[in-house]
Amino acid sequence: MGIPCPGTPTVDYGDKVYNTVLIGTQCWLKENLDIGTRINGTSTQSNNGTIEKYCYNDATPNCTAYGGLYQLNEAMQYTSTPGGRGICPPGWHIPTGAEFSTLNNTVGGDGNALKDIGQGTGSGVGTNTSDFSGLLAGYRYLDGTFLDMGFDACFWTSDVAPKLWYLYYDNNSFLSSTAWSQPYGLSIRCIKD
Repeated sequence: MGIPCPGTPTVDYGDKVYNTVLIGTQCWLKENLDIGTRINGTSTQSNNGTIEKYCYNDATPNCTAYGGLYQLNEAMQYTSTPGGRGICPPGWHIPTGAEFSTLNNTVGGDGNALKDIGQGTGSGVGTNTSDFSGLLAGYRYLDGTFLDMGFDACFWTSDVAPKLWYLYYDNNSFLSSTAWSQPYGLSIRCIKD
């Protein structure tokens, strides 16, 4: 683990260069996706032909550091195909729950192996032994406020039913949940087709 994907060490997409990492047999972007035009958290992302993103606390530097936050429909570009490209680069897609489950199994259920160094505390301190470099980027809540930067990292799946996988600051697990709805703004991490 921790090496760039063979033949694809980087991906140039939307005026940003993303690094890649091979974890088991899966090729992942090493950073959260940061594509689109920033809108305020109090606005709803819409199907208007423009990729829209939230930046934590409506501050563009937070997108630069942590990636954008996206409602599921915007991330999927208003389709519901599991494993669909959505807003990911060509040749990449938004992971399914099964793909996140494979990632979790590859790291032996160790969520700390997925967190970047300096992320988390106590039993949840990131070791980044996988080189996934997960950041506790927080999320955009339903009312347009932003919560939990430094506490959790929440990633949408492309499953038909809204589902997310998340890392928590004081827990060493990578967990899944179906208790969140599409209007939340969460991080996107792309996986190679």
